[in-house]
Amino acid sequence: MLIGQYKSKLTDKDRISVPKKIREELGDDLVLARWYENCLILVSKEGWENLLERLTGGKGLITSPVRDIDRFILASGFEVELDSQGRFVLPELLKEHASIEVEAVFLALGDRVEIWSADKWFEQEQNIQLKADEAIEKIEKRKQK
Repeated sequence: MLIGQYKSKLTDKDRISVPKKIREELGDDLVLARWYENCLILVSKEGWENLLERLTGGKGLITSPVRDIDRFILASGFEVELDSQGRFVLPELLKEHASIEVEAVFLALGDRVEIWSADKWFEQEQNIQLKADEAIEKIEKRKQK
């Protein structure tokens, strides 16, 4: 299972190292793409197919929201090739989307990994902590319906 937070630094050649624990769980065939809240998503190729099925609900390209998901995520997808040290070149499009300049945080979230700029993740984490009680209350109310 993918859990935890890991830090990695971007090299001067825009290479970033995938933490060993994540490589062990996801394998070598990876897909990297733009994700929501200005971060990136990293999944195995199998995980990529499962994720797209979940996002689109298997409904194809009929509705505007499904087409928009395809445009946002699929059009930014890259197959990742790791070097012998577990690094890959971070494409400029994705580097800019996530504002990764020096340090990144890999968040292992069960079936996927989000990659955040360390600065942006710090801000997001602070915001989540401030709203944690409110979020739990909303979830409990939905369960009771």
